[in-house]
Amino acid sequence: MRFYGHHGVTKAQQTVGAWFSVDAELHVDLAPAAASDDLRTTVDYGLVAARIVEESTKERVNLLERLAGRLAAMLLGEFPCSEVRVRVRKLTPPMEGLQGIPGVELTRRR
Repeated sequence: MRFYGHHGVTKAQQTVGAWFSVDAELHVDLAPAAASDDLRTTVDYGLVAARIVEESTKERVNLLERLAGRLAAMLLGEFPCSEVRVRVRKLTPPMEGLQGIPGVELTRRR
């Protein structure tokens, strides 16, 4: 997922903002969906994506670590998964001289 946000420690990051991306992996038992071909027996990834963007844009945070942790907690709390891996990257950080894309990745289990 991609979204525009104002997360960061510096005034420029909080004011100008940046594009962020989030990759999320949810460990889910897919056997019921494989057998039934019914969306009600699995996790709707459209809903997962919408919740990630909603959670990522409702409140500003300083650290990517904080955002990733909040997303992991939300996913584990709202979806039937035993484990999540969340990667958050700041695609266009307004930081002079920075080369590359800063990001964090974490895994949480029930």
